[in-house]
Amino acid sequence: MEAVLNTTTQTDQKIAIDSLKRFQSESSSIELSPDKGIKIKVRESGEFILIPQNALKLLSVILQNMAEGKSISIISSDAEISTQQAADMLNMSRPHLIKLLKLGEIPFKKVGSHRRILLKDLVTYEQKLSEIREEQLEFLSNQAQELNLSYE
Repeated sequence: MEAVLNTTTQTDQKIAIDSLKRFQSESSSIELSPDKGIKIKVRESGEFILIPQNALKLLSVILQNMAEGKSISIISSDAEISTQQAADMLNMSRPHLIKLLKLGEIPFKKVGSHRRILLKDLVTYEQKLSEIREEQLEFLSNQAQELNLSYE
């Protein structure tokens, strides 16, 4: 699958804002079952289309981001990305990312002289990093309370 990259226009944002609450309301009222898809009706043709439940959830996330004016990128989870793309996604420098790769923090493979990282491995690393940050913030918060430090 190719990457889908679209910039959200102001018109797109207005439409997304108008439709988001109604979409979320309608989708939350649907009885979800793990083995069935969801039928949606195309207003112009009157045809029904069966879509997977995960597609409905993804559509909700897309609309939310568009309503906030954010641009959207959809990339297959088994896609391979360059070290620069990975560094950009993690908001770090490429040399720091290379250091993490060499330390074995993030799996990668070499294609010729270039390193390639699976998107799912990058997301896994990002989630692990987020969990560590949460634990550290919780520790600092508890420590501040024990020491009677006041932030008022």
